[in-house]
Amino acid sequence: MKTTKIYDIIGIGIGPFNLGLAALSAPVADLDTLFLDQSDEFNWHPGLMLDEVTLQVPFMADLVTMADPASPYSFLNYMKHSGRLYKFYIRENFFIFRKEYNAYCKWVLGQLNNCLYAKKVVSVTYKNGVYQVTAQDTHSGETHTWQTYKLVLGTGTSPYIPTVIKKKLLKDVIHTSQYLNHKENLVKKESITIIGSGQSAAEIFQDLLPEVKKGMKLNWFTRSERFFPLENHTKLTLELTSPDYIDYFHNLPEVQRKDVLSRQHILFKGINAELINQIYNSLYAMNISDDQLKVVLMANSKLNDICQEEDESYLLNFSQVEQQNSFEINTDYVILATGYKYVEPDFLTGISHRIRRLEDGNYDVYRNYTIDEAGNEIFVQNAELHTHGISTPDLGMGAYRNSQIINQIAGRTVYEVEQRIAFQSFSTSDLPVHLKSIVDLTL
Repeated sequence: MKTTKIYDIIGIGIGPFNLGLAALSAPVADLDTLFLDQSDEFNWHPGLMLDEVTLQVPFMADLVTMADPASPYSFLNYMKHSGRLYKFYIRENFFIFRKEYNAYCKWVLGQLNNCLYAKKVVSVTYKNGVYQVTAQDTHSGETHTWQTYKLVLGTGTSPYIPTVIKKKLLKDVIHTSQYLNHKENLVKKESITIIGSGQSAAEIFQDLLPEVKKGMKLNWFTRSERFFPLENHTKLTLELTSPDYIDYFHNLPEVQRKDVLSRQHILFKGINAELINQIYNSLYAMNISDDQLKVVLMANSKLNDICQEEDESYLLNFSQVEQQNSFEINTDYVILATGYKYVEPDFLTGISHRIRRLEDGNYDVYRNYTIDEAGNEIFVQNAELHTHGISTPDLGMGAYRNSQIINQIAGRTVYEVEQRIAFQSFSTSDLPVHLKSIVDLTL
C-alpha cells in the first residue's frame, strides 16, 4: 500500500537520537514527521540493563532539555509525573540509572503519535524530489510505502564481532550487548573470560565478581595497555563535545581527523573512574579471606584465535603485545566487549547515487549533518564520528544536532542553537585579535 501524503521528515530507526528528534518536532505545527523502527518496542541496550548502572552523562542529556528546557518531554517533567521528583532531588546525583533513562524514553514515546514500531524499512528510492520509503510489517509481512522530502537516518551502531570469531559462530561466545539474556546460563559455567576494555566490560566484570566466591574462575583481558579511565569528566576536556570543537574538527583534513580520533579513544571508550575503584575495592575485600583469588586481569593482550575443544570449552590464543610473545588459556564461556560500529543499512542501495563519499567509502558528511549531494535532504544521526568527532555518540549533544536538523528543514529558527560555548580556542582563527598578529609573525 502507498500513501499520497508527503511528510517533511521520515526518520528511520528510533533510538535516543531519532526519538529526541520526534519529541522536538512534535510541537512544530508546520512539520509533518514520521519515524519507523523494526523493533517491537523501544528498549535501549536491554542486555546491559544492570541494577544501579548509570549513564555517563548528566540527566540534562535527555531527549530535549538542551534544546528546549521548557519541553513537556523533559526528564524532570517525567519525574514529576512519576511522583519521584523529590526523591530525585534528595538523591543529589546528576547521573541517572540506565533503567531510569529507558523508562523515561518509553514515557515520552507514550505521548507521541509520530512513531511506528515493527516496521522494517526494506527500500528507499527517489523520484521527482520525493523519497519513497517502503517498510515491511514484521508481524503481518505486509508492506507500506510512505513519501517524504527529507530523510533522517538513525539506525545507529551495531555490536562489533571480530572477524576471527564471527566466522566460527560459536555458541558460548557472546557480545556484551547480550549479557543479561544469557546470564542465567553463563553463571553456571566454571570459567568465564571477558575480552576487551571499556565501560561494559568493567560493568560485567564487577557484576560477575560475586560468582568467584562460589568457585567461578573469572578472567579479563584487554588489548589496551591498561585498564584506563574515561577522561571526559574534566571540564576543559568536556569542551571537546561542543559546537566549537565540531567546527574545528570538521575543518581538519581527512587524514588529520583520523589521526586525532586514534588518539582520543580514552575520551569515550574508557571506564568510569569510580567503577574502576569499586572493582579494586571488591577485589581487595575478597582477598582478605581468600589470598588465592581465581581472578586474572591482564592488559596488552591481543586475541589472535579461538578454538572449541572436544569438551566444548574454548582455547584462546593471545599475544602479549609489548613482550611480543604468545600464550593460551582455556575457558568455558567468552564475553566480547569489542564495542560497536556503524553498519550502513542495505535499504540505502536505491539512493546510493545521491550520497557523498570519502575516498575510504565512508559518508562525506557536511557540517550540517547531511550526506546527500545537495546538502539538505539526507541527515545522519551517530554516523559521523569520522567527520564531526567524539560528540557524535554523546547523548548530551543529541538535542544540539536535532535542533540543527529541525531548523534547516523548517527553514527558520525553531530552537536557538548555541554557536560558541567553550572557554578555550581550538583554531588560530578563534584567537583574539590582539594575539593574531603575534601568531602570524611566528609562522
